[in-house]
Order: sequence, then structure tokens, then C-alpha cells
Amino acid sequence: MAYWLFKSEPDAWSWDQQKAKGKAGEEWTGVRNYQARNNMRAMQIGDLGFYYHSNEGLEVVGIVEVCKLAHPDSSTDDPRWECVDIRAVRDMPKPVTLKDVKANPNLADMALVTSMRLSVQPVKPHEWEEVCRMGGLVPAP
Repeated sequence: MAYWLFKSEPDAWSWDQQKAKGKAGEEWTGVRNYQARNNMRAMQIGDLGFYYHSNEGLEVVGIVEVCKLAHPDSSTDDPRWECVDIRAVRDMPKPVTLKDVKANPNLADMALVTSMRLSVQPVKPHEWEEVCRMGGLVPAP
């Protein structure tokens, strides 16, 4: 299993909206960055990800699961862009802020710190465990 982080501006698509989609999940559309697209192409069914509110909140608020492999993004006719579908798994008991991530030396190399603008990013297993610990999920899912 691999781990990921999905960024969304809550006024465009919030954690509550994601949760409301239920078990069916929702396409993660609108990604127009090749590296982020390639990250989605690498995802497998069952991979887990952090759901991160960007711009407003700046915090990990939930856990999602990849429920459909990369496929054409329905929000464009441009065949270069693909997306996965994700579904909400659970709330983060205590949201983990960007400030807290940056203050943690164990997370100094995390893509959230080093590649802040990338909307879909990989998360290393030790980073997953640490952010889950910080958010009150022990053991990590």
C-alpha cells in the first residue's frame, strides 16, 4: 500500500462534501500538473491518503481511500489529464496543521513542506505514521 496527500480548497470542495459522497466516492478532477497526474497514475485501489484543506485551514482533516484507478478526467476533453476516485474513510480526530507539520523535525522532508504547491503528493510510510500520531490516530490506519 502507498500513501498520498490530496489538497483541496475547502470553498471549492470541502471535507464535508467529500464525506457526503459516501462509499461511492468522487472523482478527484481538475488536476493540471503533470507530476500530480503521474502520482494519480501510480495509485492502486485501497491506497490511503490525507485530505488536506489548502488556502483556508491549512490542515489535514481526514483520511481517504483510492476507490477507482486513474481514468480520463471528466472535467476536460483534453486526453492528457486523468484522475482517480477517492472516498472518505474517517475524520482526523485532531486536525494536523501545516504549522505543526513544519515544526516537526521528523517531517522536514515531507512533500507538504518541500513541494507545497503540488496538489497530489506522495507520503512516505514514516510520515504517514507521524501525521496520524499527531492527529490522534494510533495505530495509524
